[in-house]
Amino acid sequence: MQRYFINGDQLLEDYAIITGENVHHISAVMRANVDDKMILCVHGGNSYLAQIVEINKTEVKAKIVEQKKENVELPVFVTIAQGITKGDKFDWVLQKATEGGASGFIPVAMKRSVAKIDAKKADKKVERWQKIVLEAARQSHRQKVPDVGMPVDMSGLIATMMAYDVCMFAYEAHDMDSKHALADMIASFDAGMRVLLLVGPEGGFDMSEVEALTEAGFIAVGLGPRILRTETAPIYVMSAISYAMEVCRS
Repeated sequence: MQRYFINGDQLLEDYAIITGENVHHISAVMRANVDDKMILCVHGGNSYLAQIVEINKTEVKAKIVEQKKENVELPVFVTIAQGITKGDKFDWVLQKATEGGASGFIPVAMKRSVAKIDAKKADKKVERWQKIVLEAARQSHRQKVPDVGMPVDMSGLIATMMAYDVCMFAYEAHDMDSKHALADMIASFDAGMRVLLLVGPEGGFDMSEVEALTEAGFIAVGLGPRILRTETAPIYVMSAISYAMEVCRS
């Protein structure tokens, strides 16, 4: 059954008035008809089973049949700060980490980032990235669509620390035997915590960045004995968090 994300103001008592790009997808792509059913997710809220009662060129009217009892979101809120990468690697991270339960993404300009983002084109890039996470959230039956933030530099990222309970960065040179291995960090997580994970670009972290992060209070964590690609590391971490908190603790 198809799933669509709508704004709260589109939900009117027992009906939903669906507008925007969803109308095209419902009518032209899925070729839905009156009486067809769908799942409607209110951004940041509940999910509903709805039945189409009217379709026209600008809107779809659907009757709310029932509220869905779903609980598919991770018990912790994980924002992935990704060192800006070459090509479409960040697209892949957005898609797969959304499927894995990430709550948000922040692209970060770092010293060893080969690719650069033109400030004049940043808005368009973020708009395209937001569409990627929207589609990934729809495909994976998420109840919430992750946010994609505007690109920041290292100082800009550090300035966001107060919004999180735990700030860590994946560091390949970190001692695997120390208390800050990934498994030990995850074991300390409680439901409802807000976690920020920074992953470096293809070239990794410059030592000055490691020093700045450590001084600011970020915790270096090791991801195991093998070196992971920049686009693989976030997926590895999201999988580990999901397994530890949704499988082992269930």
